[in-house]
Amino acid sequence: MSDKILNMLGLMRRANAIQIGETNTGAAVRGGKAKLLLLAADASDNARSRAEGFARGRSVLTVPLPYTKEEISASVGVNGCSMAAVTDMGFANALMKALSEKEPERYAVLAGEMSGRFEKAQRRKKEAAAHERNKRIGKRRTNV
Repeated sequence: MSDKILNMLGLMRRANAIQIGETNTGAAVRGGKAKLLLLAADASDNARSRAEGFARGRSVLTVPLPYTKEEISASVGVNGCSMAAVTDMGFANALMKALSEKEPERYAVLAGEMSGRFEKAQRRKKEAAAHERNKRIGKRRTNV
């Protein structure tokens, strides 16, 4: 398991930034917590259709991984894992960057989309922090 992407999936598992399995993935997507929906390369047609159903009408990127269920299961420590949902924006962005480095022709567009979403989330977070700071200490106004 020397692959960077599989190592990242294991790290997400330890950081509790990924929901694994169909039930947990569906709950994360429906709850609005999922940023990426990951599918194994050898996922069944039924699993693929369920994942498409979870993502329909929601702002979740569905990403088919170039790994089998066994490889993904070995990295996250859960047997028979065909789908997972990444719930942390930073991890989702890092995973998409790593995937686009590995296979640029397949993942470059999705990585660009995730990068844009990540930058927007960072900007909103910064604006919210500035707003809270201004509520606490007040914002000085200048006479114009």
